[in-house]
Amino acid sequence: MELVGSTLTATYAHPRPTPSNFLPAISTMASSYKNRFPHYALTHSLSLPWRPSAYYKVAAITPTLAPFSKSSQGLTPSHALPFVSNRTALFTRYTPDDWYRSNLTNYKESEASRHNAERLRVDTSRMIQDKDQQTRKTQTETTKNLGERVNDIVFWKSELNHEIDGMIGETNALTDMKKRLERALVETEGPLQVAQECLLHREKRMGIDLVHDDVEKQLMTEVDVIHSCQERMRRHLDKAMAQLAADRAAQHELEKDLGDKQTAHRIDDKCHHLRNTSDGIGYYRGVERVDATISVPESWAKFTDDNILRSQSERTASARLRDDIETLLVVTANEMWNQFNKANVAFTNRISETADAKNKIQAHLAKTLQEIFETEMTIEAIRKAIRDKAPALKVAQTRLDERTRRPNVELCRDSAQLRLVNEVYEIDDTIQGLQQRLRDAEDTLQALVHTKANLEHDLAVKANSLFIDQEKCMGMRKTFPNTLRLVGYA
Repeated sequence: MELVGSTLTATYAHPRPTPSNFLPAISTMASSYKNRFPHYALTHSLSLPWRPSAYYKVAAITPTLAPFSKSSQGLTPSHALPFVSNRTALFTRYTPDDWYRSNLTNYKESEASRHNAERLRVDTSRMIQDKDQQTRKTQTETTKNLGERVNDIVFWKSELNHEIDGMIGETNALTDMKKRLERALVETEGPLQVAQECLLHREKRMGIDLVHDDVEKQLMTEVDVIHSCQERMRRHLDKAMAQLAADRAAQHELEKDLGDKQTAHRIDDKCHHLRNTSDGIGYYRGVERVDATISVPESWAKFTDDNILRSQSERTASARLRDDIETLLVVTANEMWNQFNKANVAFTNRISETADAKNKIQAHLAKTLQEIFETEMTIEAIRKAIRDKAPALKVAQTRLDERTRRPNVELCRDSAQLRLVNEVYEIDDTIQGLQQRLRDAEDTLQALVHTKANLEHDLAVKANSLFIDQEKCMGMRKTFPNTLRLVGYA
């Protein structure tokens, strides 16, 4: 039998039907950028204010008259309840037992409801405390993780800064070494030009002095040595330029990674210092479903570690190249200086030989000139002797001619006649001998004059060679750069 006006049981004990006057879902409510709600739907106990109607339903009874009730339609008048005004006596609807049982039932239901409500309050308070502790713990762990992340970023930032400083120093050192190499390469042009000009000047030697002597061999070797040094310098210069490009590329990657680390450090440090009371916090609906990450901690650390390893590798290669360039500069400077000294020694020896030959030629020329003078004096003496024999020959021939006029028997071949004839023959032989000697002397004089001309020409040749080697070549070779300039310091 249903008791009209009885209260419903608590919703904590039994499932509560969905009320017809429930508020619309939160997801259908409009939200703004400044006030966003979490993506999950809040429970009714948290999203709505406390209402008694959520737990209790007020009983309502609408009394109706029998003739006008829907339940009386179609019934006979004998089954319908009579009006009170028409009743002659009051009859009982329930028995006293029903009344007591109803009261007991209400008491029990009231106690059960209060017990359930009390248990619900206790459980709710415990749940609130547990969830609050869990939320604080989770937030503390998240803050701790953010702090650890910030420390990791700071560590890698320090490593990147250290490596960038090392790379900048190495790049500057390699740049300075490259400039030294360029200066040393420019300095080799002077000695090369000097050696080539020396070869060209020595082509102006004349006659027998145009020989392929040791000086020319040393000069050609010097040209080859300088060309070889220049070629090695150019190769190392190309390597230095390529290494500088690689160093700058590695430094760019480090600086880009450092810039990203600085941005991430600023963001994570801001997140690490955010609190529940901080300004600027708000709802960002659905942000936890957005996964914009492109790396994991292992790949993140490996990326920076790879950049640092690459930079260290490039720095090692750069330092090794600097050592190679330093060694090359020292070796090439020594090679050029050694060959320069060898060429100078050859020049000195050749100049000494040329000067000695010139002195000897001058001595022979002086002797030849003296001999020419004496030969000319001899020729003049022979000519005078021939002229001196003419009167004696004339006297002898005149005597013979006069004696041919002796008359008759007086024309006698006496001793005087024989002596005169012998005298004529003797003087004639003497003149013939003197003339032959005169021709010989003249031939000797011509030979001496020819020798004199050859000596004078040879002396001019030696003087020209000596001037070329001593004045022009050795004068230019005094401008050979020193060792500091050859290694690129000056």
